[in-house]
Amino acid sequence: MVVVGKIGAPYGVRGWVKIFSFTEPLTNLFTYKLLLQAPKELQAIAIEEFRAHGEGFVAKLVDIDDRDQAALLTNLQLVVDREDLPELETEQYYFADLIGLTVFNQDKIELGEVVEFFATGANDVMVVQSAKNKQYLIPFVLDEYIIAIDLPAKRMQVEWDAEF
Repeated sequence: MVVVGKIGAPYGVRGWVKIFSFTEPLTNLFTYKLLLQAPKELQAIAIEEFRAHGEGFVAKLVDIDDRDQAALLTNLQLVVDREDLPELETEQYYFADLIGLTVFNQDKIELGEVVEFFATGANDVMVVQSAKNKQYLIPFVLDEYIIAIDLPAKRMQVEWDAEF
């Protein structure tokens, strides 16, 4: 399963919720067969209606008809089956596939493990956590900072100084 979004707080009193998309473009979230990652199980959900709102969306989910029901969904993740995602072209990656890779710099110094990504205005940024609890924020720019990615070996080489 791959996380593609998250449900936020209730929106209004008729069962609408805020939705945060992690897809590119953001509206791709609504093209997938979504599952809700509840604490103990995966649950299929259907979206009746959605619209842009601020930096995300608001949506009305099927069978969620009031604010109290919507509140129970707050902060739950939206996931899709990995097989439902489109195949990528060469040198394209799903961030979910990069989480957990061990990162080494050009001097073969281990910087740590990829723990997350976040978007900025210019480019995405990769967060690498070292064993000594140091974080590196490395721009995810292929052929500039990201030199090589070896998914089978779970390794990534970057152009980055270990002192930063």
